[in-house]
Amino acid sequence: MALRIANKRLTKELAEIHKSGPPTGTTLLNAEDLKEWRFSLTVLGESVYEGETFALRFRFNDNYPLEAPEVVFLTSPPFKAPEHPHIYTNGHCCVSILSTEWSPVLNVTSVLLTMQSMLASCKKKEKPKDNDRYVKHAPISPKDTVWSFHDDNV
Repeated sequence: MALRIANKRLTKELAEIHKSGPPTGTTLLNAEDLKEWRFSLTVLGESVYEGETFALRFRFNDNYPLEAPEVVFLTSPPFKAPEHPHIYTNGHCCVSILSTEWSPVLNVTSVLLTMQSMLASCKKKEKPKDNDRYVKHAPISPKDTVWSFHDDNV
């Protein structure tokens, strides 16, 4: 039953992206199956990331949309994760809507807009303070991390 709900929702979201396009500044790179999609993301307007393009991978499990997708920035060449206080060099993102604040009313487009906004509002390129420790001990999936959301001033 859950798989059927996930497939129906993802099929609908993908059809809407093909029809209307993803949010401005993002491009669908690949969605050959419903389990994994890839997008490029360019930050809009003046920002510390001007001229840079990043790539995001979305992985969906059978509990989507009841459960958030796994979203990471790709770090294999030619891609790299943005240098940002909430994005680790392994591509994991400390973003509340991908964890405790996920809601089934959110979707791929809302995640892309959140990432776009998070990067656009960043004033200074810097790695998370605990980057090296986290990356060294990080689980394969960021969904297996217990995040602490304490800083929304970036």
